Amino acid sequence: MTTAPDTPQSLAEAVGRGMYERDHCAQAHGIELLEIAPGYARMSMTVRKDMVNGHDIGHGGMTFTLADTAFAYACNAANEVTVAAGCSITFPAPAKLGDLLTAECREVHKRGRSGVYDVTVTTQDGTVVGLFRGQSARLAGSVIPVPGASHA
Repeated sequence: MTTAPDTPQSLAEAVGRGMYERDHCAQAHGIELLEIAPGYARMSMTVRKDMVNGHDIGHGGMTFTLADTAFAYACNAANEVTVAAGCSITFPAPAKLGDLLTAECREVHKRGRSGVYDVTVTTQDGTVVGLFRGQSARLAGSVIPVPGASHA
């Protein structure tokens, strides 16, 4: 018999594992979940040849995908189904082929069904290549089933 996670941290870790099992986009792009906590996620991805654009730099859409994925894990970590309501990104510097990108997402504000999250994407040497802000909207339901919890 599986027991329910007994702390917010253990719940976040269970949500992270459950989401990643079904996250075919993250898996296909080599995005790895490094750390998750309530309102927080850190993920990484190596810039591959198929992620470089016609200017021979990392495609901005790939940096966005990594940031958006970290945002998704951070805002779902409390096991409440949450989706993006809006987001934006700025690219202060380009990523390059072979760079190991790390996206760190932190909850900035959460109230009712809405939240605001900031993601910083850096290269292995600390160069900031993406500054992302996401607004979340909570929907009904749980991300993963929790044994012993009532399902409304």
